[in-house]
Amino acid sequence: MDDKSLSLDLLHDIVEPTPVSWWPLAPGWYVLGVVVLALLVVAAVKLWVRWKANAYRRVAIAELADATSVRDVSQLLRRTALASVSRGELATLTEEAWPDWLASRYEAAMPPGVRQALAGSIYRPQAKDADLSSLKRYAAEWIRGHQIHPQSSSANANEVP
Repeated sequence: MDDKSLSLDLLHDIVEPTPVSWWPLAPGWYVLGVVVLALLVVAAVKLWVRWKANAYRRVAIAELADATSVRDVSQLLRRTALASVSRGELATLTEEAWPDWLASRYEAAMPPGVRQALAGSIYRPQAKDADLSSLKRYAAEWIRGHQIHPQSSSANANEVP
């Protein structure tokens, strides 16, 4: 055998093909981009609507800091509740019916002291600071977490078949 035919000097380099360009993209990438963009727009709109719908909660929490009596907190809770139900339904809630209604709209149990304070807030001149702080704490939790029931009892009574 010939030593020159086995020499590595006679080998040629491997020729690599040119790299595949990203542009222009395949049609599937355009479709995926449109779908992702549409999902982002839908998510942004939902977040915006949710943020706007909860504006009354943010205002109520800010006003709760200024409340100095049980009556103030009760009035604030009523104004907050007006965002979710009709005025006619809330107007009929007095004494024990008012804390019962509040408790039905929120999953956490209402402390007995808070229930007593809300039930008789009109007839008591001023609550103790401990009662007011626990009432404010419960009111803040209620404002943040209460559920809006779209079909209330008075709304069903006013419907025309």
